[in-house]
Amino acid sequence: MRTGRTERKTKETDILVEVNLDGTGQYDISTGIGFLDHMVEQFSRHSLIDVTLKVAGDLHVDQHHTTEDSAIALGQALSDALGDKAGIGRYGEAHSPMDETMARVVVDISGRPYLVWKARFTQEKLGEWDTELIEHWFHSVAQSAGLTLHCQVLYGSNNHHICEALYKGFARAMRQAVELDARKGGAVPSTKGQLGG
Repeated sequence: MRTGRTERKTKETDILVEVNLDGTGQYDISTGIGFLDHMVEQFSRHSLIDVTLKVAGDLHVDQHHTTEDSAIALGQALSDALGDKAGIGRYGEAHSPMDETMARVVVDISGRPYLVWKARFTQEKLGEWDTELIEHWFHSVAQSAGLTLHCQVLYGSNNHHICEALYKGFARAMRQAVELDARKGGAVPSTKGQLGG
């Protein structure tokens, strides 16, 4: 089993993350932000990556630290579970429809973090979660996990559907990218012999 664990404790947040890349999409999520919980649950279920995420954050200040730090910790746990990335598919892509919305997410587990974000929201909150933090969550995961990540909403109008399509697309792209490919014989999928840098 390819598993990762991160504990992150600062004056702003106290976080535990555990992931299993070879799981079945089981999750136990508690961030204190209901809509964020729902999105990470979607990520786990549709990627088949088991995720435990427990956060005690300074929500009396605002949601920024909880959102950012939980994404950093999740990315670190994913990176830990991937190890040297030997034998993985590396690339993943998904078109993710949800009613009137279509999102496209493409990922390269490159070790070179980069986010291209082509999505926008027309309301300030989903549930109690500030929509401006959604892009920041994806940026933080990409940075800490070493992902080249492109997220684009091709069309859509309902803000809930837009957000959920992005998370489900990310999940399905990551499922492809982390899968082990028997044809690679355990080789790192790069002519350099390593990923990153």
